[in-house]
Amino acid sequence: MTITDAIAEPLPQAVIDLAALRHNVSALATLIAPSEVMLAVKADAYGHGLLPVAQAGLEAGATSLAVLEIPAGLVLRHAGVTVPLLAWLHGTQTDFRAGIEADIELGISARWQLDAIAAAGADRPAVIHLKVDTGLSRNGATVEEWPGLVEAALELQRRGVVHIRAAWSHLADASMRDDEAALAEFRRAVLVAEELGATFEVLHLAASSAGIRMPEARLDLVRFGIAAYGISPFDDSTGAELGLVPVMRLEAPVTEVHVGGTGHARLGIGFADGLPTLGIAKAHVAIGGIRRQVVSVEADSMLVDVGTDRIRVGDTAIVFGPGVNGEPIAETWADWAETIGDEMVTGVSSRVPRVYIG
Repeated sequence: MTITDAIAEPLPQAVIDLAALRHNVSALATLIAPSEVMLAVKADAYGHGLLPVAQAGLEAGATSLAVLEIPAGLVLRHAGVTVPLLAWLHGTQTDFRAGIEADIELGISARWQLDAIAAAGADRPAVIHLKVDTGLSRNGATVEEWPGLVEAALELQRRGVVHIRAAWSHLADASMRDDEAALAEFRRAVLVAEELGATFEVLHLAASSAGIRMPEARLDLVRFGIAAYGISPFDDSTGAELGLVPVMRLEAPVTEVHVGGTGHARLGIGFADGLPTLGIAKAHVAIGGIRRQVVSVEADSMLVDVGTDRIRVGDTAIVFGPGVNGEPIAETWADWAETIGDEMVTGVSSRVPRVYIG
């Protein structure tokens, strides 16, 4: 085997199509109207880039953002974003005062969080969303804990420490029957809170799955996450079949071409860049619009079978993308790796440069 050519310091890149993101957010906003879109930009906007995605999503019709943690909300505030921001993942070291002073709304699941807010000594009331667990067990007060949480929040509201804005929960999205039961549980929890004296300006429950297929769960807003990035939340349909466009295209350069009977090319991307090693026997990439079988994945490179086709160093391989140039989509890679599309895009390493178009 001989190597015909090689290039130094090859860099893969994740091309982020903001026009595709705007299309998705606009389509989802139209679908759920008059309910509003809260765009989830957690985990650096699912690996797409927090600030560019937040701005594009707001331009396309999102009216608020879900940031998960207060520090991400502070980044957005410092960048001049003024819309409502919701953060709900808190730890014992969370700087609640910084979040409150930056007008970041706080998802509250437990009494200790209310105690921490009271102790923070902020100069303004904390705007809070009280969360009840309706079955997913992704934080939230249990049915037994819920009345006590509401009563504690009401006491702090009377003292001017908090302002109760919303009640909310997460759906498990395990089945339509499970989600219908969770919706009923959520409505019962809201009724309990109202009987205790709470009033809510906003109720929210649905994320991408229920937002698309369960109109009765849309309530005042839907927290759209992965669907906004063009990836289906369902096992029985792709994002394209839902009218969505994948936002991320993962590319890598051909760095070596092996001739002399092997018909292999090496790409400058590997598992250190976020590619899975599970399911490689099924995996393909596209070079020149043609699917190429993946042979192996190493830390910084990938070997693919190019047969007798003339491939040159510097050619671009598309690992996954919208699927319009012969390449697989992220959901197909997820199937090969026995995971979900969310993990494919979010798992692309931060060392892979993001390049923005659209």
